[in-house]
Amino acid sequence: MTTTISNTSLDAAYAEAAERFVAANPKSRAIQEQAEKAMPGGNTRTVLHYHPFPLRFARGEGCYLWDADGHELVDFLGEYTAGLYGHSEPVIRDAIKQAADDGWVLGGPNLLEARLAQAIVDRFPALERVRFTNSGTEANLMAVGAARAFTGRDRVMVFKGGYHGGVLYFGGSPLNVPFDYVMGDYNDAEGSAALIREQGDRLACVLVEPMCGSGGCLPASVAFLQSLRDATRETGALLIFDEVMTSRLSPEGLHGLLGITPDLLTLGKYLGGGLSFGAFGGRADILDRFDPRRPDGWPHAGTFNNNVFTMSAGLAGLTHKYTPERAVMLNAAGDSLRGRLNDAIARRGLPMVVAGRGSMMAVHPGTTVPISPPEAGKRPRKLVDLMHLDLIAAGVYTARRGMAVLSLPMGAPEFDRFAAAFEEFLDARRPVIEEAGRAIGAVGG
Repeated sequence: MTTTISNTSLDAAYAEAAERFVAANPKSRAIQEQAEKAMPGGNTRTVLHYHPFPLRFARGEGCYLWDADGHELVDFLGEYTAGLYGHSEPVIRDAIKQAADDGWVLGGPNLLEARLAQAIVDRFPALERVRFTNSGTEANLMAVGAARAFTGRDRVMVFKGGYHGGVLYFGGSPLNVPFDYVMGDYNDAEGSAALIREQGDRLACVLVEPMCGSGGCLPASVAFLQSLRDATRETGALLIFDEVMTSRLSPEGLHGLLGITPDLLTLGKYLGGGLSFGAFGGRADILDRFDPRRPDGWPHAGTFNNNVFTMSAGLAGLTHKYTPERAVMLNAAGDSLRGRLNDAIARRGLPMVVAGRGSMMAVHPGTTVPISPPEAGKRPRKLVDLMHLDLIAAGVYTARRGMAVLSLPMGAPEFDRFAAAFEEFLDARRPVIEEAGRAIGAVGG
């Protein structure tokens, strides 16, 4: 980070950081401009875009990335939790090579899918049966579809600001699948239970993350989740936990750690070993409706649901690398790092907070962890944008929205590097951090 910076206002500070970013990354800028000729905005995945333009990456190794201009960065984005194994894990590389040597697009059940399915069922308490998809989005679509078909009801309850995939985004997207939705307030135990009971036999299911991932690593309270479990059981609606991100937070997923068992569970991200993956499963009486031997069996298509690359990589990763013991260690390291960052904030008396659990965390303006995505969204997001550019300048790559994720190749040197860059940001940007805090206080955020 440069020593001569502008902190006269948040806007001025961001403009200075953006100018520095542009100057440092001419090759990424040129690639962006070329990409715009073939793709809208030069982009095919919205979350990866940011102003002034996104870095273009040339390669990765372990927990490090190198961009088109040759800069080395520690990868704390972790492919939004999918990159748990890093970029070059030998066990997974060997598994993918073996799959390639044995041939792919086989057009039939292969030798790996049942083994991966059994490993996943054995791992997560909510699963009696499981089926594979190609993404978390597909997994959530199939789980909601199954809930609607099983109950014979149409309405789906979600939560304001929730995200469950590209067509299940409840932050204002016009592209959502047109289910009949009703929306509750995340972490409002009493209000959510009342809404479920009010919906009665019209409600097919409740879809919720036990910790909001995209919404800011905001943990759900046990009281909130238990209220959903009790109310859905009472009314006959199905409870779906979206653990596409959070299944990494304990050996048994977050539902196993909390001791609250949903009817259906969705999975994705790291469980494919870094390749495209999704899964949905749960109670046997629901999932067995997908049995193709039944005359009334539900169809479930997907050319690449059981592709040999994902089956091989996923099985190798889950059984040989992300063992229960490693899961405990990684999440303990995340708790320690998050505590370290919050201690750095507290020592300086600044209005910022790091939310999260285990190996997932996110930085928010303000002195308290937001209780819901809409509350987080009301806080000055440009401060988090500024932090993102400042951390990149210091060689640390995080999500634009302030999210940071740990991966297995990380150790003390990477944690120290992140903490040092974060403390430098706090010191260098104190005036604008305090300005953001005053803005939150003025609107009661």
